[in-house]
Amino acid sequence: MENNIFDNKNKNIKNTQSNQNSKNIEDDKFSEIDLKIKNFFDFLRFEKHLSINTLDSYKRDILIFKQFLQQKNIKNFMHLSHEEILIFLEDLFKNYSEASISRLLSSIRTFYKYLLRENIYIKNPFIEIKNPKRPRNLIEILNESEVKNFLEKLPSSNKLELRDKAMFELLYSSGLRVSELINLKLSDIDYEEKLIRCIGKGNKERIIPVSDTSMHFLIAYIKTARFKIQSKKSLKSNEFVFLNKNGSKLTRQGFWKILKKYEKKFNLNKNIYPHLFRHSYATHMLERGADLRVVQELLGHSSISTTEIYTNINKKFIKDTYFKYHPENKDNNENK
Repeated sequence: MENNIFDNKNKNIKNTQSNQNSKNIEDDKFSEIDLKIKNFFDFLRFEKHLSINTLDSYKRDILIFKQFLQQKNIKNFMHLSHEEILIFLEDLFKNYSEASISRLLSSIRTFYKYLLRENIYIKNPFIEIKNPKRPRNLIEILNESEVKNFLEKLPSSNKLELRDKAMFELLYSSGLRVSELINLKLSDIDYEEKLIRCIGKGNKERIIPVSDTSMHFLIAYIKTARFKIQSKKSLKSNEFVFLNKNGSKLTRQGFWKILKKYEKKFNLNKNIYPHLFRHSYATHMLERGADLRVVQELLGHSSISTTEIYTNINKKFIKDTYFKYHPENKDNNENK
């Protein structure tokens, strides 16, 4: 009887030790992926010099992948089976849009590409997985009269209104991303040449000309309003052009709230979002005959194919222009 008791105790101890060992192994597996992910993010930050926003996007995507592995109890991310990848894809299609899935897969492919680069892994399991095909919707824009109407309606009677006026005039005049706008520093402005220096995606610098109107309101804001907004505590250290009402650097969220305030105030029948001004800027430039390569440089696109999306918007404009000006067009000849 005593032997049975001791036998059972020994079995329980062994089972406990075995379970503990298994748990430690599982913990090691997940700590291993944590370490690989950390090293991957260090690589993106210090070697690829990606922006904070891009890094945050990668982190969100890789976290989704890691959570999937944990939820499905997949211990070895280094050797995913075809079935496990299919389960992951099925899970993505249930919970995310096609655009989000494309971004997620791109991030994961980059992660495994990094592992290959570091000789940690010999094959990228996602290399053959294609992004979902989706119809290429035409991007939204404001036409020239809509932009003009919006900008002319903006008041400029007090310090915050003048800031807003200068901000939106510059946004449309330069085609800046909102992240570039809020990170613009006083030292980035060349008042005489009417140029601004911008640090864009991938820490790339570009020089952008701005319109007379934009420069007029920018100077007016900096000379007569900005010092009234700026906090005395940060008088020397705050080099950013656009400040919030408390005198600190304006955030993306702060900009969004300001834009939505004017959308509501002007009773606009259109969803106005920050990137809409950049889309409109590029489209209007091309409509007026700007070279595609020049627009690419102004926007800071690394690939011309990214800029070419704006040429799709121009098809109707180009067609109308053709029928209006081509010498062999019947209607055009009749009007002469």
